Amino acid sequence: MPTATESIFATECPGLRLHARGKVRDIYDLGDTLLVVATDRMSAFDVVLPTPIPDKGRVLTALSVFWFEYLGDSVPHHFLSAEVEEFPEPVRRYADQLAGRSMLVKKCDPLPVECVARGYLFGSGWKEYQQTGAVSGVALPPGLPLAAPLDPPIFTPATKATSGHDENISERQVSDLLGAKLTAHLKAVTLNIYRRAADYARARGLILADTKFEFGRRDGQVLLIDEVLTPDSSRYWSLDDYTPGSSPPSFDKQFVRDYLEQVGWSKQPPAPPLPPEVVEGTRARYLGAYRLLVGKTLP
Repeated sequence: MPTATESIFATECPGLRLHARGKVRDIYDLGDTLLVVATDRMSAFDVVLPTPIPDKGRVLTALSVFWFEYLGDSVPHHFLSAEVEEFPEPVRRYADQLAGRSMLVKKCDPLPVECVARGYLFGSGWKEYQQTGAVSGVALPPGLPLAAPLDPPIFTPATKATSGHDENISERQVSDLLGAKLTAHLKAVTLNIYRRAADYARARGLILADTKFEFGRRDGQVLLIDEVLTPDSSRYWSLDDYTPGSSPPSFDKQFVRDYLEQVGWSKQPPAPPLPPEVVEGTRARYLGAYRLLVGKTLP
């Protein structure tokens, strides 16, 4: 069995039907359920890097499980189990690859939008605001600085790109795509989850600047799916390091992006390998996010 510091770049599970291999996750179709495996692959600028980050997949899985269980009383979701011994028998034979980094989930029909909540003006939202004074059609006051708090938080959906960047779209565009009733429901649920998670994170010394959720439908019910409130899907800042007008250090892949910018990579494949200090620095940020949010070190 791989040790805590060994990494898994890709899973190999003969006999299981590979449904998809994304930038980070390997997904297997088990019939009425899916097996979602978070590898240690790292992507930046929409390119998968050749160097994995040890423990990254374990952090993504453990944090998603934590949040699914924490939010389970307020939003229905697809999560079933993260215990390999509870998986179907054909899956259990691959426990050495799956332990600590896999989830058994209900199969759903994913909705074709990313549901983004922003409590701070940063990232693509900041760039759009500088150009238009709005984010995803939501007009904001003039003169806001970088990382300015947004009160109330705003709903800024995006397309789900199979390749390349997701693109911010307006609530009206989502309504044209999914209908006004479903759009209103997604907006309300997204902002409610964000507020609850942001309050929880703040009590533990972290700012949840923004996050994205995915939803799917199963038997007419809308379920929260995919990963939830992880450093890959969310921007966390230390409360102590936050100052409006600056770019606070974050518990995510920004450390990797900064390195790649510094070495002048063209952002076209192939990506360069990461040096050991960048790998370890990134790993420390992911593990740190887990420790602060959950209150213990990763098992």
